[in-house]
Amino acid sequence: MANRHLARSIAMQTLYQWDFTRQAIPKKFENMDLEETISYNLTEFGPGLDDHEFSRELVHGVLDNQKDIDEIIVQYAPDWPLEQITNVDRNILRIGVYEMKMTENIPSRVAINEAIELAKSFGGESSGKFVNGVLGAIYNDIKESGEMKEVDLKPPKKKENKEEKSEKS
Repeated sequence: MANRHLARSIAMQTLYQWDFTRQAIPKKFENMDLEETISYNLTEFGPGLDDHEFSRELVHGVLDNQKDIDEIIVQYAPDWPLEQITNVDRNILRIGVYEMKMTENIPSRVAINEAIELAKSFGGESSGKFVNGVLGAIYNDIKESGEMKEVDLKPPKKKENKEEKSEKS
């Protein structure tokens, strides 16, 4: 599993846990320490992961912007009240929206593809399609409105295949 994909997976698991405990656990656990949760999940699910900071940035970025992110999700999934979206799908969408709308260095298409892969791995049978539909609609509106990020305007880097590499040698 690629380093950034694993970091996203750990961020999603942390957000899922954080979201679940906020809904299901009594008020006395309200002060559960977020940093402890992130550190535990990095240790438990990410042995050998080099980029711990990326997971932390995602978790904090989503939680710091959760109100705005949730409003965007509600706007683009009007048939699904936020509390009726599964906890897994909701937090995958939160990461995807955060990366698409609130970071400058992650291409929107990468954010969408990564979110779809997380949904396929952790969500239900139709999670990938649902996440793709919501994030795809957001992306289309970003394109139509001309609000593309600088990183989205750059042509994608062409990957060299093995034959091209051997020809250059």
